[in-house]
Amino acid sequence: MKLQVERDVLAEAVTWAVRGLSPRPPVPVLSGVLLEATQDGLTLSAFDYEVSAKVTVAASVDEPGTVLVPGKLLGDISRSFKNKPVTLTADGNKVEVVCGTSRFALPQMPVADYPTLPTSPEPSGTIAGDVFTSAVSQVAIAADRSDTLPILTGVRMEIEGEKVTLLATDRYRLAMREFTWQPAATDASYVALIPARTLHDTARALGASGSVNLALGTAAGGEGLVGFEAGQRQTTTRLLDGEYPKVTSIFPTSVDTSAVIKTSELAEAVKRVSLVAERNTPVRLRFSEEQLVIEAGQGDDAQASEAVEATLTGPDIEIAFNPQFLLDGLGAVGTDFVRLSFTQPSRPAVMSGQAEQDGEADESFRYVLMPVRFAN
Repeated sequence: MKLQVERDVLAEAVTWAVRGLSPRPPVPVLSGVLLEATQDGLTLSAFDYEVSAKVTVAASVDEPGTVLVPGKLLGDISRSFKNKPVTLTADGNKVEVVCGTSRFALPQMPVADYPTLPTSPEPSGTIAGDVFTSAVSQVAIAADRSDTLPILTGVRMEIEGEKVTLLATDRYRLAMREFTWQPAATDASYVALIPARTLHDTARALGASGSVNLALGTAAGGEGLVGFEAGQRQTTTRLLDGEYPKVTSIFPTSVDTSAVIKTSELAEAVKRVSLVAERNTPVRLRFSEEQLVIEAGQGDDAQASEAVEATLTGPDIEIAFNPQFLLDGLGAVGTDFVRLSFTQPSRPAVMSGQAEQDGEADESFRYVLMPVRFAN
């Protein structure tokens, strides 16, 4: 194998391909990136039995061939090069990587031992790239980050026709986003549980594209997979097994009190007041007709309070939340104003976006927060 490729093109492609590789893989070859040089260009692939990634880039190929080299190391090397063309040459049991006067020799790993990448299911439809990125980032924040209940580390994707619903929860908050897509079949119907971390990384990497092709189904090997493709980038991930809990029942069926606040002002105030909140202690929110008072700390501990303007509909209410969970929701809502809806201080509250102070709430994204008990 011998080829030449632009430095930025190589660095970006390697970073994409190896982004999900474990630093301590179960078998050594899974730390590698597979380089396949053909007359069509250079294809880079990585696979760890859970997530696969594949990308094809333009390259001037003198001698076609296939090699397997340490993936993270090739990425670090390519990013360190000056902005000059990079030459890769297979020579014996090494691969020479040359850029200007910089020269590296990487060990070749056994290609025969490398697993075959899974075949993505047939395309199911297309999602606008910006919508895909925004929706996933809004929902993935609520997925569980521990392995106590592995099923809660996923994002549930439900598709019915043109409607897509993403849902995630860690039992303390719940995020749901609804949007439309272009299905390949008008009667499309799918339910998939996708690992949240993988989905979030994929959305960030592919979202800059104009559109993302989504493939849901069963691969030739019989495994449940979801595949994403944008431009020359392709990735698949194995779906999580299990029945997701029916958590949508926690959405309140009625609203007694609602408040509209400027999102940035509320977020900044919560950040300042929560500086005195000890670990695992809440911030208290006291809503009255024209303002919201945010408080933290009590007794002999440090204390803080701050008031922000709020438009209240309904009776006054006092409620407390985990400050980080509250800030996560405010960061995800994506509108100038936020609407908080309540029933009782002991019941879940719902956060939704609102473009204008006196406008209609946008309920395509809803974020449910469980309240925290606090001492009077």
